Amino acid sequence: MCGRYGLSAPQRTAELSLDAALLSEVRDAAPRWNITPSQTVYAVAADAHGPRPARLRWGLVPVWAKEPSIGNRLANARGETVRRKPSFRHAFAARRAIVLADLYYEWQALAGARVKQPWCIRQRDDRPFALAALWEAWRSPPQPDGRVDDPLETCTLITTAANALTSGIHDRMPVIISERDYEAWLDMATPLDTVQALLAPVADDSLYAFRVSTWVNSPAHDDEGCIEPLAEKTERRRDA
Repeated sequence: MCGRYGLSAPQRTAELSLDAALLSEVRDAAPRWNITPSQTVYAVAADAHGPRPARLRWGLVPVWAKEPSIGNRLANARGETVRRKPSFRHAFAARRAIVLADLYYEWQALAGARVKQPWCIRQRDDRPFALAALWEAWRSPPQPDGRVDDPLETCTLITTAANALTSGIHDRMPVIISERDYEAWLDMATPLDTVQALLAPVADDSLYAFRVSTWVNSPAHDDEGCIEPLAEKTERRRDA
């Protein structure tokens, strides 16, 4: 799964192979170290009209939902089934996105331990990356006075099987879209078989992982302490 991530250096998103206009929502944003479901995330959202900068609420609310609380259960979508699940299949074909990040967290279950061990996972050189996502625009029923609220735009992050580097931490990882595949992922004319093939684990040697303290466990903590490595430097798996 992917339940927490961060964007600690938003200005570095300018290094990505994206048109500068698509980064207008994020370049000057404040750093974030502990982004959680239900919060607003920075994204590039695409549909038949092309890609655009967007701020989306994390937790997908399908267009057919009766109320937005369903988004609390749809923060992630499994890449293996996303194409056919009723909650995701229409967005998979017509409303895809990338969510901008430069780190994410996974929690490792340890034998005999009551508390799971959190790990921070980053790209080499701490470069930013793009998480594969789907988005929807949900509309609430009209108000008694006839007023219609603006649509609620939400998203889900797609996960896949963990690669060799991270499989000892957790059996799932978020799909990281390669820069060479941004155009294909964000183009709704791309054949769906080609889109499906992009939902694969990232190369082992593109990431490194290190243990962090349980400070990150609390959603109230959103500071650099979340990514402070534990004292055991041998656990820093940059060369794993």
